[in-house]
Amino acid sequence: MEEDLDPQETAEWLESLEAVRRAAGPERADYLLKRLATTTRYINTVPTSEEPGYPGDLELEERIAAYDRWNAAAMITRGSRLGLGGHLATYASAAWLYEVGFNHFFHAGRDQVYFQGHASPGIYARAFLEGRLSEPQLDLFRREPEGGLPSYPHPRSMPDFWQFPTVSMGIGPLNAVYQARFNRYLHNRGIKDTSQSHVWAFLGDGEMDEPESTAALTLAAREGLDNLTFVINCNLQRLDGPVRGNTRIVQELESVFRGSGWHVVKALWGREWDELLGSDELVARLGEVPDGQFQTFAASTGSYIRERLFQGLDVPYSDEHLQRVVGGSRAGHEPRKVYAAYRKAMDNRGAPTVILVQTVKGWTLGAGIEARNANHQMKKLTKDEFRALRDRLGLPVPDEALDGDLPPYVHPGPDSPEARYAAERRRELGGPLPRRTVSPRPLPTPDEAPFRALEKGSKQPVATTMAFVRLAKDLMKEPETGRRWVPIVPDEARTFGMESLFPTAKIYSPLGQRYESVDRDLLLAYKEATDGQILLEGITEAGSMASFTAAASSYATHGEPMIPFYIFYSMFGWQRTGDQMWALADQLGRGFLIGATAGRTTMTGEGLQHADGHSQLLASANPACLAYDPAFAYEVGTIVREGLRRMYGPAAEDVFYYLTVYNEPMPQPAMPEGVEEGILRGIYRFSDGGGQAHLLASGTAIHWALEAQRLLREEYGLGVDVWSVTSWSELRRDAMTATGVPYIRQALAGTSGPVIAVSDWMRAVPDQISPWIDRPWTSLGTDGFGLSGTREAVRRHFGVDPRSITEAVLKAVETGRD
Repeated sequence: MEEDLDPQETAEWLESLEAVRRAAGPERADYLLKRLATTTRYINTVPTSEEPGYPGDLELEERIAAYDRWNAAAMITRGSRLGLGGHLATYASAAWLYEVGFNHFFHAGRDQVYFQGHASPGIYARAFLEGRLSEPQLDLFRREPEGGLPSYPHPRSMPDFWQFPTVSMGIGPLNAVYQARFNRYLHNRGIKDTSQSHVWAFLGDGEMDEPESTAALTLAAREGLDNLTFVINCNLQRLDGPVRGNTRIVQELESVFRGSGWHVVKALWGREWDELLGSDELVARLGEVPDGQFQTFAASTGSYIRERLFQGLDVPYSDEHLQRVVGGSRAGHEPRKVYAAYRKAMDNRGAPTVILVQTVKGWTLGAGIEARNANHQMKKLTKDEFRALRDRLGLPVPDEALDGDLPPYVHPGPDSPEARYAAERRRELGGPLPRRTVSPRPLPTPDEAPFRALEKGSKQPVATTMAFVRLAKDLMKEPETGRRWVPIVPDEARTFGMESLFPTAKIYSPLGQRYESVDRDLLLAYKEATDGQILLEGITEAGSMASFTAAASSYATHGEPMIPFYIFYSMFGWQRTGDQMWALADQLGRGFLIGATAGRTTMTGEGLQHADGHSQLLASANPACLAYDPAFAYEVGTIVREGLRRMYGPAAEDVFYYLTVYNEPMPQPAMPEGVEEGILRGIYRFSDGGGQAHLLASGTAIHWALEAQRLLREEYGLGVDVWSVTSWSELRRDAMTATGVPYIRQALAGTSGPVIAVSDWMRAVPDQISPWIDRPWTSLGTDGFGLSGTREAVRRHFGVDPRSITEAVLKAVETGRD
């Protein structure tokens, strides 16, 4: 415990608190303690008198910032003539938050920076000043079909520039937390020294309403992630108006973050407030003024401000001076204040830091935009507004240059003091940023033994979920690549049979294990360790996906290819965290998503919200996802082996795999000869029964199809073939892009008779390939809500049980004869 510097004062405070407890009850005393613990005065954490010296050339940095502000506004305005738009106000508000970072804090090659999506024009403008982008490129902002710049940070669109997609709000802060944690994971496991890396996440105060934005705050504090800094631009406005019109977002966020265990640094007021903030009465008023009213002050006259904010206070300022101070003097617009806040954050230890920076949205863009509710939707400046902006920024733009239809881009020249200074600062910090670098580093091909074990089959019933887990466990023992596997599971490892990994791979915890496990005497005891390999995330699919994304892109972020597999209840994957899976595709992530306990009828007794009959359809919409629905253990092995080759081999591809596996134990056949191509491309004939009709089945449904094949042969003398469809969506993609005969037609070539498709999915999943079936087509599926019940009863309900399949085949054959 810290030394008590004033025991007498402490005793007096305790006596006062005890008096409150006796008079008003313990609830009131507890309330006061919480308020004291989670909020501080509505002033800067670092007062002007304690600010460190500024390490840069402020005059040059101000000119650089002016050029960047101008070019960001010009780029958006020039694009608006085509109706493309863009966001003016966000970067205008946050410009100094980025400029100070670029000049003094962001280390290329070791830091990760999550730029706020709507601020992308300013980041492009900075890259233009540094000579990384040209005028023609800026003119193609939001014109990607012509080879132009994407609207927001999209690594897939600019794979050498952007590192992280952030404009789907809430995902950036969540991923930033787990990226910081993954950095520690790599370090603690001895894979890479990340002790000097730092993660910066730039966010908007309105963005903090997204539940994902605050979902992992306690994790960051619990694991002591002092390698993480959130910078929240508190311009008090969201997209349509004030963030907290009737309260104060800064104090709310301070309370949330302090309560979660973060360091909080507030940078609210510019230097011109210093004389005013000596008044305790004014400080108290500022802490009570609703944000909606303060937004109004930012766009009001000095007399209005004097009357409503300073009433009864002695303010030795003219109305004009008062308007300037209250209207725009914010810490976020002053590089010294921003630097002091960043320096404070970097010096903090033991916990992550959030910097709450106050700004004016649309700052420098003129009275028609600054602090206006509609500024998020404003897509251009008029000629007069550009003239005013030029004068305000002090840029050398002649009047005649503004007489044309389009505002000019302005660059001081590659040999100018500004350009040389910016280049020097980036050299000192490791190079340009943002920048995404990939150095090809293929992983060795694993030994064939784990795959051959699955190819042999098993008379003992084995679920495909367990087949995958066994395969992963064996691959994690590989001497070359085993340590690169990253198992991720949201607190149901035992459900998926993964408890056997606990004592060997161990569960990652930066604290190690400070307790004796209750099952420590058992062979499969629960075991946590600092260098643990398993990321057992707790009940958070969103957090698990964030961990997966960090691991899946480690090949680029850290130059360390990792092989993540995230195993989850398939129902709680694509439909719950699908947005993150699209961000994963944008970030060019690689790895295996495993939708376990898949299918609408396979989860006995679980019912509506656990019965997945549609994730394969959702996955099929993602262009980077290769979605498979294997029926047998050897199919699982074949797909995983190919996935390792495609994602981690010499010609690595920016794709990821989704495998649905089932919890229905079934005997596993040996792998037939010559089926590997069919497994990977989507279909092969598993059982030749005579070819009078063709049953196409995926996943666990193949067992129903085989039973229907038997019934048709024994009871009706009808011989049908059973085909294993490993991927409906890959067959569809092939058919859509094939220049010759699609693979599905190649596979069925030389056969005749109707085709009946069956799966544990809604009919829309197999119906993806129906346009390329040149004969009568019938699909059976599990459309509707899931039901709790036995597998047999639920399958009868949906009409996918063997008897229903038999009837469907008979009807199709009879219809064909007619």
